Amino acid sequence: MTDWKKICLVNDIPVLGARRVQRTKGMDVALFRNDQDQVFALLDRCPHKGGPLSQGIVFGTSVACPLHNWTIRLATGSAQEPDEGSTPSFKVQVSDGVVYMSQIELDTLALDQTAPTAGPCHRINQVA
Repeated sequence: MTDWKKICLVNDIPVLGARRVQRTKGMDVALFRNDQDQVFALLDRCPHKGGPLSQGIVFGTSVACPLHNWTIRLATGSAQEPDEGSTPSFKVQVSDGVVYMSQIELDTLALDQTAPTAGPCHRINQVA
């Protein structure tokens, strides 16, 4: 396991929930755990409008985006039809209750993705 980085214990991820993994560069990765104790990792960004998938509802092997309820497959990051698009997925290994991720993927995958902004922001200069 030379390329694999220990991230957390499976029990550190809520059942039917997620935990975020911060990276030195790029957006966070969301680790998901379903009710079968399967663990998946996706970039924490919905392909639709950039919603934080880590705040979504996990069911089966999918997560519902908290913004517009798009269903994203946890194994591939692809949107369920009729929606289209995908978010990058990351390799995960679980051994003896410990979750590992590829250090190479954490360092290189999806670094060009950016967090969404909340809309236009105008700076108002106030004169005293």
